Amino acid sequence: MFRPGKRGQTSLEYVVLLIIVIGSFVAVQNYMKRGIQGRWKSAVDDLGDQYDPRTAITDVRHTLSSTTNTTIITVDQPGGITTQRTDVSSSAERREGQTSVGAY
Repeated sequence: MFRPGKRGQTSLEYVVLLIIVIGSFVAVQNYMKRGIQGRWKSAVDDLGDQYDPRTAITDVRHTLSSTTNTTIITVDQPGGITTQRTDVSSSAERREGQTSVGAY
């Protein structure tokens, strides 16, 4: 059924076919990569303008609050005086404004 020289020829044909298929994948790889990158860029561009810290005009709201409680208690010792003192202080600082960074 098979001739002695045909078996090696068939194996060689499969190897050549495999090399051609692998070569075509390698050749098309750059085009596929560029296509995928192009789709990503298009999707990101559709998101709109992004934040650029070099051209930011920022509203600033700064609030600092602090509360301090101080209690001093002196115990009565024989011949001593009892002192009790409580100080409560609260402060709040608020700043609002606008700042520009690196407008060009």
